[in-house]
Amino acid sequence: MSIEGTPPTVSQTALVALVDAFVQQGHPKQYAEAMATAIIFQTDLDLRNAQITRLLGWLKQEHNDIYPSALAIVEKTCEEFEQRVQQG
Repeated sequence: MSIEGTPPTVSQTALVALVDAFVQQGHPKQYAEAMATAIIFQTDLDLRNAQITRLLGWLKQEHNDIYPSALAIVEKTCEEFEQRVQQG
C-alpha cells in the first residue's frame, strides 16, 4: 500500500487492520475492504472537522481581529463545494 521505502501511513495501517478484523469476523474480503474504507474515510473527515474547529476557536480567542475573515473563508469554501456538487 505504500511506495517502496516509504513507511505506511497510519490510515494505511488502520485499513489493513480493519480489513483483517472484518475478514476474521466472517465478512467476505470485498465487503470487508469496502467497510474498512468507509470507516477510515469517515474518521478522516472527523479529524479534518476537529482540526478546522480547533483552528477557528484558536483564531477567535487569540486573533479575534482576523477571525471573521477566516470564518468567511470557511463558509465560502462550503458554499463553493455545495455548488460543485449540485452542478455534478
